[in-house]
Amino acid sequence: MLKKLKLLAATAVLTVAAGTAMAFLAAGTAMAFPDKPVNYIIPFNAGGESDVSARLQQPYFKKLTGQDLIIQYQAGAGGAQAWSVLNDQVGDGYTIMGTNLPHIILQPLLQDPGYKTDDITNIYMFHFTPDALLVRADSKFETVQQVIDAAKAAPGSLTVGGVATNTANHIANQLFTNLTGAQLTYIPYTGTGATTPALLGGEVDLLWGYTTVAAGQGDKVRMLAVAQDERHPLFPDVPTFKELGIDMTGGAYRGIAVPSSTPEDVRKELSDIIGKINADPEFIKEMEQAGFAMLNVPYDKVGAFMEERKKLYEDIARQLGSLK
Repeated sequence: MLKKLKLLAATAVLTVAAGTAMAFLAAGTAMAFPDKPVNYIIPFNAGGESDVSARLQQPYFKKLTGQDLIIQYQAGAGGAQAWSVLNDQVGDGYTIMGTNLPHIILQPLLQDPGYKTDDITNIYMFHFTPDALLVRADSKFETVQQVIDAAKAAPGSLTVGGVATNTANHIANQLFTNLTGAQLTYIPYTGTGATTPALLGGEVDLLWGYTTVAAGQGDKVRMLAVAQDERHPLFPDVPTFKELGIDMTGGAYRGIAVPSSTPEDVRKELSDIIGKINADPEFIKEMEQAGFAMLNVPYDKVGAFMEERKKLYEDIARQLGSLK
């Protein structure tokens, strides 16, 4: 009988130990994510703003997780080539993809890019490049009000460059007209690499660009106003449109998405990692020095953020006569 009791006691101890070990291993597995490198697909060519911000994120991702963030490029169709196959990727958290607004809202509104906006599972929106109205350093325009007055005196006589049509720049121009009554003639270019020379070379009077353009051009350009709630730290002397009584806030927004098959806990874990990177003072400093503006929209708030942007972009697209 004593031997049987000892055997039962030993079995119980082993059972408890095994259960504890299994719980420990399970906890360890959860805490270990990610336990291998994560592929970060940029849906544009190398060298653009999506690439620049991803490169800035890389070392902080490594510091937080101990794993590499491997940047890959899948350019084509203004990002649609990559977004249309996002959900074909394995949803294990080891493939993430950059997303851009207004791209992923306007593209499905205006055409059939192979995906719908709701197909994209964003887990964090982490920054934006604020719209900015720029002129050459030697321009006669020193304030936004001077531009408004000149445009109202001769509607359409002032030309303003921007990247393509149905883009953040095009939207900014329409919003500016809606809010001020100033009509500028919008001239679309193929990209920021073409718009800046157009401004500096005198092809256009003004430019709808971003704070990043001003950061890159230095004293060659003058930024008249920026579409932020508060002044950009890199440009403390440049007013916001809101300060001038023009309710404009926006630009090109960037975030990170995962395949729709990615489990909820992995989505939240990735969102938390990006949030921690975004909160790092050194990372914030580097981003702002490059002209970016910080944005913090985690996974549980992305849905509401996207709905608000959808309404704005759809209204503007209707004004531009672009809805399909």
